[in-house]
Amino acid sequence: MKNNLIITSVFEDNAFIPALYSCQWKNINPEIRIWNIPDWTESLALIMDDPDAPMGTFVHWVVWNIPVGNIPEASSGSWEYREWINSSWKSFYSGPCPPVWHWVHHYHFKVFALDSIIVLNQKIDKERLLKEIGRHILSEWELVWLFERK
Repeated sequence: MKNNLIITSVFEDNAFIPALYSCQWKNINPEIRIWNIPDWTESLALIMDDPDAPMGTFVHWVVWNIPVGNIPEASSGSWEYREWINSSWKSFYSGPCPPVWHWVHHYHFKVFALDSIIVLNQKIDKERLLKEIGRHILSEWELVWLFERK
């Protein structure tokens, strides 16, 4: 598997996520720009999670069948792709929202280029999505962003 997929956003890797994309403000997904997508890519998948959550890894966003290209800001919930339940029991983007008393959290955005459209029941979680896309991954990339509530 080649890891040549490149993803960026309005902020860099290991930078702090602006409050706009958190529970402290609009709680919308950031734009995610994707480069070096293999020519034979049919769809993209994305998982956003927080391994620093007090009760274990917290999944914020589970998305698949994303059309090949960039992910627009505030596009979660728009029916452009498939989304399912995160750890907040919401089927759309749930931005960073660590406890006020907690330290800086690391939010992992993982994007996968896939060789097919994934046909799944809407009821899927992070683990099942990873299992289902495993044999279809052409390329992947991960960004880590930081957030702390004050």
